[in-house]
Amino acid sequence: MNRRSLLRAVGASAVVAACGSSASTPGGTATRSPSPSPTPAPANKATVELARGGSFAFTLRPDKAPQTVARFAEKSRSGFYNDKLFHRVEDWVVQGGDPLGNGTGGEKVPSEYNDLPFALGAVGIARGQDPAINNGSQWFVVKKESRFLDKQYTNFGLVTDGMDVVSGIKIGDKIKTIKIE
Repeated sequence: MNRRSLLRAVGASAVVAACGSSASTPGGTATRSPSPSPTPAPANKATVELARGGSFAFTLRPDKAPQTVARFAEKSRSGFYNDKLFHRVEDWVVQGGDPLGNGTGGEKVPSEYNDLPFALGAVGIARGQDPAINNGSQWFVVKKESRFLDKQYTNFGLVTDGMDVVSGIKIGDKIKTIKIE
């Protein structure tokens, strides 16, 4: 065996020893693949229960705003929205989810515009002056057709039950919980 072949054999042996052999070795330990993290169930519906009583439900549209729906579902499932206020209530909209409770809180995330219209009961994500950036926490429901918001705000759902409850929300009303199905 020449010197070059010997060095290759020694190098290959060192790699096998360091990384482990694919052959089973008596007395060795078996390597198991890590278990994958459980994937959360798909998010297609949200039910918002108010602390003062009453609830409303809306469909979620992961086909139109996948990151927005995933973020909203994750926050809802974690209890993030529990006890958050509806800080903005006007004749055409109710808005809540602000961690600071005054309309100034929440992280910055990319916008996800789509072709869903802001019809009566549409659910959207708040944003500031920069149209490329959404608020990662604050969301709203329109109480009137609001087509002027189309393609200007991320629309990610539509109220299917309890629009009368939405219409009765007052500034300071609290979210008790949001259930995601």
